[in-house]
Amino acid sequence: MLIQPSGSQPSPATSVTGEAWRDPAAPVADRVADLLGRMTLAEKLAQLVGIWVRASAEDGDGVAPMQGQFDDNTPLAELISAGLGQLTRVFGTAPVTPAAGVRALARLQRQVMAASRFGIPAVAHEECLTGLATWSATIFPTPLAWGASFDPDAVREMGTATGQSMRALGVHQGLAPVLDVSRDARWGRVEETIGEDPYLVGMVGTAYVQGLESSGIIATLKHFVGYSASRAGRNMAPADIGPRATADVLLPPFEMALRDGGARSVMPSYTALDGVPGHANDQLLTAKLRGELGFTGTVVSDYFAVSFLEIMHGMAGSPVEAAAIALRAGVDVELPHRRCYATPLAEAVRAGLVPEGLVDRAAARVLRQKFELGLLDPGWEPDDGTSIDLDPPEHRRLARLLAEESVVLLANDQRLLPLRGTARIAVLGPLADDPQAGLGCYTFPRHVGYRYPDKGAGVPLQSLLTSLREELPDAAISHARGCDVQSADRSRIADAAAAAAAADVAVVVLGDEAGLFGRGSSGEGNDAADLRLPGVQEDLLHAVLETGVPVVLVLITGRPYAIGTAAGRLAAAIQSFFPGQEGMGAIAGVLCGRLTPSGKLPIEIPVGSGAQPAPYLRTGPAERSDASAADPTPLYPFGHGLSYTSFEYSRLSVGDAATETGCLIPTDGVVEIGCTVGNAGQRPGTEVVQLYLHDPVAQVARPVRYLAGFARVPLEAGQSRRVTFRLHADRTAFAGLSGHRVVEPGRIDVLIGSSSADIRLTGTLTLHGPERAVGADRVLSTPVIVSDPA
Repeated sequence: MLIQPSGSQPSPATSVTGEAWRDPAAPVADRVADLLGRMTLAEKLAQLVGIWVRASAEDGDGVAPMQGQFDDNTPLAELISAGLGQLTRVFGTAPVTPAAGVRALARLQRQVMAASRFGIPAVAHEECLTGLATWSATIFPTPLAWGASFDPDAVREMGTATGQSMRALGVHQGLAPVLDVSRDARWGRVEETIGEDPYLVGMVGTAYVQGLESSGIIATLKHFVGYSASRAGRNMAPADIGPRATADVLLPPFEMALRDGGARSVMPSYTALDGVPGHANDQLLTAKLRGELGFTGTVVSDYFAVSFLEIMHGMAGSPVEAAAIALRAGVDVELPHRRCYATPLAEAVRAGLVPEGLVDRAAARVLRQKFELGLLDPGWEPDDGTSIDLDPPEHRRLARLLAEESVVLLANDQRLLPLRGTARIAVLGPLADDPQAGLGCYTFPRHVGYRYPDKGAGVPLQSLLTSLREELPDAAISHARGCDVQSADRSRIADAAAAAAAADVAVVVLGDEAGLFGRGSSGEGNDAADLRLPGVQEDLLHAVLETGVPVVLVLITGRPYAIGTAAGRLAAAIQSFFPGQEGMGAIAGVLCGRLTPSGKLPIEIPVGSGAQPAPYLRTGPAERSDASAADPTPLYPFGHGLSYTSFEYSRLSVGDAATETGCLIPTDGVVEIGCTVGNAGQRPGTEVVQLYLHDPVAQVARPVRYLAGFARVPLEAGQSRRVTFRLHADRTAFAGLSGHRVVEPGRIDVLIGSSSADIRLTGTLTLHGPERAVGADRVLSTPVIVSDPA
């Protein structure tokens, strides 16, 4: 749809006394009821749709699945004749300056208000997964890097900063964060997830929501629920996952972000969970989300997903039927435009497929949010004079902090790192001299910016090669590309090997290039058949290893890749998950020793390329190497990450007794679990202390270990700190035989360590008393206190 808005300037709506909806002092519920009662069916339906101001076939392959099938050249005046619910991505579809975007949005808002009898503006939404996805805005690390940081506080700051920029531009809603728990690393959207542990995803994702919402931006939780469990890691494939795994693994991050984060919007999943697509699933969207979890916000569709009920899932024979199914299920707003929820939904109401009361229900939710945003207060006008810097120093500082905290040192077997400043260093690989190597698929340059090469990235970017030369000015640094990311061309590998042979050390920079729907090796629609490095990058790595020169492997990726065939021959290895615009400086800082690495893996790295799906939350049989010829042991486990210093753990306490014999707590009680962690090395460093639990005997098969708490603990050389976790018995709850969550009496093993496999301290506690059913009001998090040791 290509719409060219006119420049007309409408008059503001006339003030009418005695109408409750116009009174800001009246309760919102009264204002909603009064306004809704004055609206026609067409006006109510108009509140349930969006329009996409610049999206058409001329925009190339699109930024949403099957976008080209939904082109609509309907004039703007006709589209908004009865009003409008949402404006889709005014800033995120083409490179516009902030000032020009603000003026365009204000002009559109005035047209929407003039077309509405009641002067109702639209909610403007944008993507904001790695910061605001618009030209010239700071590009933060991708969510998988947030997970690697294990730092909810920094992520909350990032969310706040992003939300403040959006609010200043006149944007109201952000389509983030993604709270899907990674289940299969072949899935293209793994880079958008925070990791494979529900507690880590929930804590970090909730912090981002808190940041956005504190800035006045409506956070949208994606994708409710099951998208990441798509069969074989294929985008939109059915999700083969049972109700217990759904309850215990997939749902908790959403519960946390709703209750503790205050998210005001939810987006369902494209995929079908146990045969029912997310946008048709009334058990999820109404019974679970609104009934059990008490959600009162808006449910907005994923792009074109209402139409997909007809053209992909085969659940509807027409747009009329698709609209009826989605509305009955609980989808309030159709995005990004009006294919099903405008005229077809009106037909569905007239045909008796859905009662008008369901339209009223959805419209009331939309209007309530518009009242809460202040859009319907007397005198509200869009601001068209804002001038804002979307990439200020403070945002760059936050981007740099998260990038630095997310770099994971996988191995340093030959103690080659940090690199010597006078060495001869060959920097090799397709990502070594690529300034965009750190950008994920939902960054503006990768999402749509590639269509506008003359505009550039919009923010300053620097390659790892340049960053290393700045960090090590006295080193003799050479460079050879060796191969491309995805190409099968091997013709340049020999040149790269020769460059390595002439050096003291080779830094080989491999990984992904992000894109959408086949335009990259990682990103939405870019699912992988296996976990081998794309193209011939593995061949390049082995050719360099054959020279005998020490090799430091640097992986910059959107998913974990199997490097088991080379791992034992590497001098060192680093993993970075699309670290954003400041990421290359962060990686270079770790390589040269200016920074001490502190990142931890939010997702396992397998030995072999066919090792997925195998998330770390394995039960006993899946953990045993003698149960199958396929050894499930990862190359690097969940939570793994080394440092340039060393940390010692001591003085475990479980309850009052500072022993390993554990203690008794009731099934509704709380226990304090503590340890002392010390920096035994010669330089400052930060350790991520991880608390895991294991339920050795339960009524259903439970994971061998699962994350129950964590803390980032910065330590000077020789310094020690006391870490105390306040664990509620609810944190041991699981979906039992009945399907309901229970806290079961019995022994719980307590494990504290540096990763899920590097456990330093073990103890036990015993839950006593009756089995206790818990619901949505259960304790979801584990507070942690870091203090000086007694």
